[in-house]
Amino acid sequence: MSAVPDPNLTYLEGMTSINALFDGIRTGVNDRSVTRIFYDGSRKDKKFREISFLKSQSPVFGYSLTECGADELSGLVSGHSHGGFVAECTDRTVPALESTPLSGGFYALLEGIEDPYNFGSCIRSLYAFGADGIVVTERDWSNAASVVCRSSAGLSERILQLRCQSPEQAAACFKNYGFRIVCANIRDSVPLEEADLSFPLLLVIGGEKRGISRGVLDSCDLNVRIDYSSDFKGSLGTAAAAAILAQSVARYNISKEHL
Repeated sequence: MSAVPDPNLTYLEGMTSINALFDGIRTGVNDRSVTRIFYDGSRKDKKFREISFLKSQSPVFGYSLTECGADELSGLVSGHSHGGFVAECTDRTVPALESTPLSGGFYALLEGIEDPYNFGSCIRSLYAFGADGIVVTERDWSNAASVVCRSSAGLSERILQLRCQSPEQAAACFKNYGFRIVCANIRDSVPLEEADLSFPLLLVIGGEKRGISRGVLDSCDLNVRIDYSSDFKGSLGTAAAAAILAQSVARYNISKEHL
């Protein structure tokens, strides 16, 4: 069977992405169906362990395992990090925030991020530091799922994603659930290390060009800033800022548990 891409399906590359997809399906945060997994036949001796694992999982996830040529495999994806494996799967359903009951924890609203690599890098940091989910608005990332997955080390497939029509609606919804809204914004801000970052918390991170919507800033409980240790007058990139902010949220709440 030849490896011809289907424009109606999504292709995730590499075992890291495939394993993350499996984990997301197992935990119920991801409803993709895996239809086929392709592997590079010229590498089957070196990749014996991975192929054996994929064979063992095919009855669990209901896909067929298909051998193909290296050029065919590369033609399925835009990147070069597949390592000999590509998963073909259906689109993912992103539940509506308004219909998803939330009882607490740590969520992040990523607003105005245009670059899929930055988006994926933000997800990577947020997941690493314990975010329960992310909220997305406006931008449809489904067509860039492979890039987002790759740049997030697969974690975009493992984290809960919720959709909302607008950032303002998302903030209002979290307010109704009793969450505090904390925005990464310079104006009227307090230093990050002095901020109350208690759960339940919605952390709002804006893109480098568009920032955070005025309606969200007007409704937030607190603005925080990252102070630097030099005379640097610029701002960090979104992905770097997300890593610092998420780590600070995690550290603050871990410290509270031990008081």
